[in-house]
Amino acid sequence: MRAPAASADRLPVAIVAIDEETYRTPPFAGAPKDAWTTEIAQVLGAVIDGGASVVGFDVIFATTIERYNRGHDRPFLLALRQAAAAGKVVLGKVQHQQHPIEPFRGQLIAVGTDADRNVRSVNVFIDPDDVIRSVPLLFDTDDAKDGERETAMALELAARHLKAEVALLSDGRVRLGDRPIPGSEQNTMLLRFPAPLARLPVYSFADLAACAEDGARDFFVRHFAGRVVLLGTVLDVEDRKITSARLTTGPESAYVGARCVNPPMAGLFDDAVVRPTVPGVFIHATAVANLLGNSMLAQPPAAVSLALLLLLSLASTALVTALAPSLAVAAGAGVALTWSGAGMIAFGQSLVLPLVPGLATLALAFALALAYRIVVADREKRFLRRSFSLYLAPAVVDQLVASETPPQLGGETREITAYFSDLVGFSTLSETTPAEIVVEKLNAYFSAMAEIIEGEGGFVDKYVGDAIVAVFGAPVPVPDHAARAVRAALACQRRLAEMNATLFKESPIGQRIGLATGPAIVGNIGSGRKFNYTAIGDVMNVAARLEQANKSLGTTLLCTAATRASAGDGFAWREVDRITVRGRRAEVVVFEPSTPAS
Repeated sequence: MRAPAASADRLPVAIVAIDEETYRTPPFAGAPKDAWTTEIAQVLGAVIDGGASVVGFDVIFATTIERYNRGHDRPFLLALRQAAAAGKVVLGKVQHQQHPIEPFRGQLIAVGTDADRNVRSVNVFIDPDDVIRSVPLLFDTDDAKDGERETAMALELAARHLKAEVALLSDGRVRLGDRPIPGSEQNTMLLRFPAPLARLPVYSFADLAACAEDGARDFFVRHFAGRVVLLGTVLDVEDRKITSARLTTGPESAYVGARCVNPPMAGLFDDAVVRPTVPGVFIHATAVANLLGNSMLAQPPAAVSLALLLLLSLASTALVTALAPSLAVAAGAGVALTWSGAGMIAFGQSLVLPLVPGLATLALAFALALAYRIVVADREKRFLRRSFSLYLAPAVVDQLVASETPPQLGGETREITAYFSDLVGFSTLSETTPAEIVVEKLNAYFSAMAEIIEGEGGFVDKYVGDAIVAVFGAPVPVPDHAARAVRAALACQRRLAEMNATLFKESPIGQRIGLATGPAIVGNIGSGRKFNYTAIGDVMNVAARLEQANKSLGTTLLCTAATRASAGDGFAWREVDRITVRGRRAEVVVFEPSTPAS
């Protein structure tokens, strides 16, 4: 008999399910399962007559009512004998301590003198977390001859379907026909369950019994020809297993297959309930489908898996070591996503990477490396930052920490904008106010001005009495240092006006500022025992003179022509005068900037 044409969606396996509907349908309702042998014989004969390549029993009839009803099992035993003679039936047994749980003796006699060939174990492997991910391929049993190992149920059914031999290779792998089974070195096969599980064709035994009674042979041909058929239980409680497909199971109604006579029984299932377990027969059906379609999963060798985990650990550690914590977190998340994507791609190629262990390794290595960095590796950097931040520009401190070398004497010529400011009326405040209050107010003033200067990218070089010396354009070069200095000066004036209304309300003070742009030598200048990061040059002298010139010109902020040209037209400029600066022959043109009206 020729099987129907195969399709990509047609699995080479089918399940005859002794299900909840069977237990509720006459003549099975209220009767013990041992009393169903006549109907089982009818279904077995119809399935084989319909073209099934082989039938495996995942249900064990270990007892009989033959003692109480002589001849009751005769049709069943005859059906088994005929199927066994054609090599088309395999009964199931369970390896259990010293003695297996087997079908009752009459069945063993019925399947022939070579009964051990027609009875196979249906045991599965359960991982330490109680999840079934793989099945055994071979068993060591007392029945095996001459030290041979016995094939498991799924492997035996696949071998009969393919008419292929099973052999154990010298490297420990199991060969089915001319094809070694991937991952079989450990005598296991990693299961790849169909997605969704509802792809497994499941037929209610009660409906098939009625179908066989009606003689509907065409139905059996359409649905069982060319397939391996498994008879097993699909019940609410009995023989339910947690598998690696526990997150992709569906409602029980999804496992109701095609019907021959009776429509599905209503009210059996609640579609809102999705259970993580599957019937045990689904495991063997999946194993057979994997063997026939060569679609089983494989894992990389243990050494490769360990190497991958080590690489992830090293990558995580390298990220924490090389990057700032925030960037390391982002990069670590990227590595985790990449690893997850690689796992998905590999799974599509039937390769199972250690996805969860990899993510756990990545996270653990990241946490440990980050903790080490915070507690140990960055301790010296934090000490340097705290120690020098009070004396050096923030950018200088950053460079010092990043270089991991002690600061050394030296400098370079660079164009900068120098900032000089001095207070007006501070002497009067000092004479009329207690010293501790004077210091408190002066510190508040310095803090406010320094915040503005540093906010514009400058750094405070030094405080001289109540004067502030600052530099823009160093140590980090910025092309708009002149504009930054002008913005900072105008902002300092506005901030002082606010402070005069609060902190200096009793004795308001004024401020004079001079800005000059030009080349200067910037760097660590001083002696081998004590030095400062500072700037020296004519531009510093000019800025100081302009600050003083404010007094005679009646202004509060003066800039050189170079500052005006470099700062650009983002400000309103007023040419004030030409002044003579000590040390310079040519007069200096000075300008007063202001914020343009909006």
